[in-house]
Amino acid sequence: MKTFGKRGTFWSASLVLALCLWASGAPSVLYPVYAAEWNLPPVVTTSVFGVYPLALLVVLLFFGSLSDTIGRRRAILIGIVLIAASAAVFALAPNVGFLYLGRVLQGVGTGFAIGAASAALVENNYTGNPRIASSLTTVSTSTGLTLALVVSGALAQLAPLPLVLSFGVLFLLAIVAFVLNFLTPHDETVGARWSFTPPRVAPGMLRTFVLATISVSVAFAVGAIFLSLGANMAREFTGTTNLLVIGVLLGTSSLSIGITALFLSKVHAHVAVLVGAGLSIVGLALMATASATGSIGVLLAWCLVGGIGYSFAFTGGLSLINRNAPAHHRGATLSLLYLFSYLIQAATAIGAGALATSVGLQEAVEVAAPVLGALCAAAIVIALVELAASRRLAAQPA
Repeated sequence: MKTFGKRGTFWSASLVLALCLWASGAPSVLYPVYAAEWNLPPVVTTSVFGVYPLALLVVLLFFGSLSDTIGRRRAILIGIVLIAASAAVFALAPNVGFLYLGRVLQGVGTGFAIGAASAALVENNYTGNPRIASSLTTVSTSTGLTLALVVSGALAQLAPLPLVLSFGVLFLLAIVAFVLNFLTPHDETVGARWSFTPPRVAPGMLRTFVLATISVSVAFAVGAIFLSLGANMAREFTGTTNLLVIGVLLGTSSLSIGITALFLSKVHAHVAVLVGAGLSIVGLALMATASATGSIGVLLAWCLVGGIGYSFAFTGGLSLINRNAPAHHRGATLSLLYLFSYLIQAATAIGAGALATSVGLQEAVEVAAPVLGALCAAAIVIALVELAASRRLAAQPA
């Protein structure tokens, strides 16, 4: 059987990243529908969202280095199968228990696939630009998320079976991704046997890893608010109940992530981290303003500014790892980064949902904004320290 070369493997990996975020975002527009049909409070819908990163954490913790041994291809294929299974569970869900199961399958599948696909992009980069892999990772994930939000909103508003069709689309996409990645070359380490190795930081890059992890965590924490409560915020703050409008509104954020990433391949990683953290602070201020005013214009501004900030923060953090981690440690290092980032994402989603249930959605937003702003400030401080240290090192005589 003829297999893809380096170029085909590169683009097949980018499709997997898009699939992972499509799966993550597919239920987001539908959470208000589930809540209305099954009488679910906000803490339940946000905990449904939250079990996804928690399940992903377990995989990253115990199998984060798996793709370094069995190969990126095998790890990716395992992940795709589980994502396809999650789509079937969501499509057939008769109650909220199935939603939890579907999110667990999505989290486990993404845990196997996302680190392996990210590493495969770096290792099959045929462009000659070392930063293009990080930028394409952001473009791919944002494209998958944008299409998930818009397609789910459109099908839920305009087509029958609103809680079924979007997951049918996800299932078909998973089949396509499986076939394309099945055609990539075998890349497992010959003679190697996998044994449990905890995700770990590559030697000599602890400080860089901390900065990269905080930057990606900024993006993921803001994204947790967006994906778990964004649809409810749009309905409550602006009064719209049209799921297509909500999907397009939320989709502008992920679209801005992808468009921004197209221009980041030449931006220094530390600069990207600084800009991402600063814009995220502005976005959080807009989010709080939207909750206080109910303005759809301010909510749209939050989506756009928050999306641009996400793109800078995520791409900058990922670039630091891709540029500094040696190949034989890259899968484990990326998995550890994702482990901490998804842990913060889960805590943000579940905490915000609990607050929204107990004190109200507006009050929850007013608490979440400054807490996440403090995380952004930490990223700025550490990035400045890291930049100063790098300049001192460069100034030393050889």
